[in-house]
Amino acid sequence: MKPIQVGLLGAGVVGSGTFTVLKRNQEEIRRRAGREIRISHVADLDTARARALVGDAAEVVADARAVIARPEIDVIVELIGGTGIAKTLVLEAIEAGKHVVTANKALLAVHGTEIFAAARDKGVVVAFEAAVAGGIPIIKALREGLTANRIEWIAGIINGTTNFILSEMRAKGIDFATALAEAQRLGYAEADPSFDINGTDAAHKATIVSAIAFGVPVQFAKAHVEGIAELQAADIAYAEQLGYRIKLLAITRRRDATAGAPAGIELRVHPTLVPTERLIANVEGAMNAVLVQGDAVGTTLYYGKGAGAEPTASAVIADLVDLARLASADPDHRVPHLAFQPAAMQDLAVLSIDEVVTSFYLRLQVADVAGVLARVTGILAEHDISIDALLQRPAAIGGHEGAARTDVIILTHDTVEGRMTKAIAAMQALPTVLAKIVRIRKEDLG
Repeated sequence: MKPIQVGLLGAGVVGSGTFTVLKRNQEEIRRRAGREIRISHVADLDTARARALVGDAAEVVADARAVIARPEIDVIVELIGGTGIAKTLVLEAIEAGKHVVTANKALLAVHGTEIFAAARDKGVVVAFEAAVAGGIPIIKALREGLTANRIEWIAGIINGTTNFILSEMRAKGIDFATALAEAQRLGYAEADPSFDINGTDAAHKATIVSAIAFGVPVQFAKAHVEGIAELQAADIAYAEQLGYRIKLLAITRRRDATAGAPAGIELRVHPTLVPTERLIANVEGAMNAVLVQGDAVGTTLYYGKGAGAEPTASAVIADLVDLARLASADPDHRVPHLAFQPAAMQDLAVLSIDEVVTSFYLRLQVADVAGVLARVTGILAEHDISIDALLQRPAAIGGHEGAARTDVIILTHDTVEGRMTKAIAAMQALPTVLAKIVRIRKEDLG
């Protein structure tokens, strides 16, 4: 059987990893795919870098469109990134009748609906295992392995940079800026780490897994996104004392209507307290992990490297092997891009953050005078918010100069977020509250 001919767009970190792993494991991959998978053309603006990578094994050009136009190319692998020229090239490859493999989570989170529709119209596949959690096969697990289940929720550590920073802050008792500098020194964080630390990268990935889990369109614009730059070492230490770790979690959950909260889908990324006994709370460094709760299988955990040249290349090549097996299959018999048949997709509402139901960690820096706790707990009671645990400690940071002050840490039971927002506003207005109240969501994940 003739080889699958691949055009590679982008010979950077992941592109070079893909070429290297495919070359190193060519025989093993051929035995699994049933035919050779050959990168025959590479497009990269840095042609010298690309030629140094592939040697005489592939033709190298600077113009990606020249690769797409080659009639012998069966699959285009897009590893350029971003939502600009990458989108144009992917749509042009689809229009030319080429299958596409991409690791571009931003592209699919923002433009996935348009891209998947174009692929269906042309009878080609867009494969994207590498777009979420690097080498962890979470897309295949959701689309195929768990297809018998009604997925109830997904919670994941899907950004290694932020997990490394939080691990350093906890283990060494250092502040965010110091931990970020260390992550940059070691190469875990970019010179401009904004997409990682502000939660955008994790939200792109969460948008994709939410669509697959619940059979809804990709809708990144509706995700609630918070990063970790405002996290303080004091809160990480207090969480530890209370039996929790703070992780940047991507969470998507199907919600039935409850008292005070409508039905819909939660789609959110933010720092989260997780009980230390949960396996995901003990994922450290730059590693990723994804928890999936299904009604039949219960809780499953997927753990591994979420980034890097070869872990991501592993996922890219897995998609190429699938295409080698399925390229000639009737398009109607392929696994749908988002797991559900296109006609069966639902347009379920994505809940606003005020409609989300969760529990909370609150830290209030208050004047150390009589009656403060009674006023604070009274406000929570007025808003129908019950307290799970309370801790009082000498204030760690900040406050009014010369004032006797203390930190009051409160864990609550589940409540609607909008109710909590109103309660915090009332507490913040108290003259005995001396600093901005810290609010961090808490998830049991049991």
